[in-house]
Amino acid sequence: MVTGHTGFKGTWATLILEFLNIPVVGYSLEPTQESLFNKVNPSNLCASQIADIRDKDSLAKFIKNVKPSAVIHLAAQPLVIESYRTPLETFETNVIGTANLLSVARDSDSIQGIIGVTTDKVYENQNNGRRFVESDSLRGKDPYSASKVATEAVIAAWQQIIEINGGQKITAVRAGNVIGGGDMADNRLIPDVIRGIKFSERVEIRNPNSTRPWQHVLDPLFGYLMTLEYQLSKGSIDALNFGPNEKSLTVGAVVEIIKTEWPDCVEFIYPNADLEMPQLESFNLDLDSKRARTTLGWVPTWNQESAIKASISWWRDVLTKKMSEAEACLNDIKVINSSQLKNEL
Repeated sequence: MVTGHTGFKGTWATLILEFLNIPVVGYSLEPTQESLFNKVNPSNLCASQIADIRDKDSLAKFIKNVKPSAVIHLAAQPLVIESYRTPLETFETNVIGTANLLSVARDSDSIQGIIGVTTDKVYENQNNGRRFVESDSLRGKDPYSASKVATEAVIAAWQQIIEINGGQKITAVRAGNVIGGGDMADNRLIPDVIRGIKFSERVEIRNPNSTRPWQHVLDPLFGYLMTLEYQLSKGSIDALNFGPNEKSLTVGAVVEIIKTEWPDCVEFIYPNADLEMPQLESFNLDLDSKRARTTLGWVPTWNQESAIKASISWWRDVLTKKMSEAEACLNDIKVINSSQLKNEL
């Protein structure tokens, strides 16, 4: 079961599971009109329930009926800037929604493992550029990161319940800035570029010196599946980071890669380039994924540069009508599946 399956990350997760012939069901809000979910023939994707994760009764009824063996919990309000506009809804969705899921799952006799997806932004960030490890202190700054720290507290509490009373295994997973074809979220770099291309508008670059652990969406998603496999066959693990191997790239560096991959695609402007620190978001973010490598054998298929190029290539192929969104997604899934199989061999 994938919660939030109509979102960007959830759609890719559903496509992976379908590709691997793993039966999947989804529980999510209605997809937005321009969403990837609506572009890849969703009627063929999976059985699903369009409902709110905050609706515990609806969630309980759905789980009772479909009897999933495992859950990847992606349903969330995932945007930092949006969280400033709707802080209460952000906390309700991210915190209470997670508590609802874990409470209902605890009463299920079918669910064996749960992946709770949080974020790299849960760490107490002093903007000193050091890589965060899973044992670092957690502390939110903005409503979004604070809600995800609270979500981590919910997961930790249920892990304690399970340790005492038994139950499903739960792991919190923290990924970097995911990118890839089909993302059209507001206030994200590559979606902003694509909107600029579509509507022939200049693209405003915020905080070009800020760093982020950019990674192709498929890399952490395969990591989540490997985490579930570990849960079901080997043992428990409290939390895992999934991020690129190399040091995080700046926003400005990403823009230069985009320019190289798709020259003259759009005009970039830098209205706040002289600001030393961003006002709403953290300046530096970097993850240490050693635990995922040593515990699961997980390694990213793409480095940051190739992930950015693959994302732009996806959009170029789709926007120039060379291929459909579904075909472009399948091509990327085949790349990462081949890579993961080689790693396992």
